Amino acid sequence: MYRQPPPNNEHIDDLMVKMEVNLDDIPGEWLGYVMDLLFEQGANDVFYTPIYMKKNRPATLLQLLCSQDNVRKMEDILFRETTTLGIRYYPVTVHRLERQFRKVLTQWGPITVKEGIYKGEIVQRSPEFEDCKKVADVYQLPIKKVYEQVWKQINNQMDQ
Repeated sequence: MYRQPPPNNEHIDDLMVKMEVNLDDIPGEWLGYVMDLLFEQGANDVFYTPIYMKKNRPATLLQLLCSQDNVRKMEDILFRETTTLGIRYYPVTVHRLERQFRKVLTQWGPITVKEGIYKGEIVQRSPEFEDCKKVADVYQLPIKKVYEQVWKQINNQMDQ
């Protein structure tokens, strides 16, 4: 995989491959299964979009991003696990913010927060879902409440 060093910690460019298939004859239950397989085998992103195909048939557009090294694995899953007869490939450059992770202390313990940095400034923050989910499960709380508490702690720390 090609990786260009970030100038001044500004961003990272990755040369990736976008793969896509139109699926008009696949049971909906299979889609989640296929998504899990694609992620397990190294897909960086997988998403579905409802579309209409010829004769106005409802269908699903499955798209994924992966490194060039993982194209054959993704192809194998798409041909073996879906009803597609063909795959489209596109080279794409993904322009990403530099990321850093830090822990925010909450009443339930530390939760990881991902920060996106642009031109030396933190421009994005996001609590890590898996950490929040774990807290919600352990303490039997709505995940919304966990996120609200994390954001409150982030804002308190920014004010100091």
